[in-house]
Amino acid sequence: MEQSLILVKPDGVQRGLIGEVIARLERRGLRLVGAKFMQVSQELAETHYAIHKGKSFYDPLIRYITSAPVMAMVWEGPNAVAAVRQTMGATRPTEAAPGTLRHDYALEVGRNLTHASDTTENGIKEVELWFKPYELVTWSREVDRWIFE
Repeated sequence: MEQSLILVKPDGVQRGLIGEVIARLERRGLRLVGAKFMQVSQELAETHYAIHKGKSFYDPLIRYITSAPVMAMVWEGPNAVAAVRQTMGATRPTEAAPGTLRHDYALEVGRNLTHASDTTENGIKEVELWFKPYELVTWSREVDRWIFE
């Protein structure tokens, strides 16, 4: 079962879209296994976005992600990484498919509402970075047999 880290970033939190993100992922059939509403520390932000260090958008990105609370979540399911990214839409909202969160609620890449793990491997790393093992709940739903093969 794949896991993906999803962050409802400060713009999504400020706009009251946490529930919309959760609703779409639940309706998609993914299972929520961890969630916390939090203020991102400078250290966590720098570790999470280390791959972008040295790029022109790095410092503004760090300032932005630490500017207001985020909703950090872990969702799981078969092909969870691809399913989550498809639900979120393309990173650039003007390139996102109609019906995706970013198409429906965002206009600019710097305010694109969410972060989602981009690979299975990054999903594992990001979940471990943002969540302690005891913060994740292993559980099943009665409906899982109708969603997961």
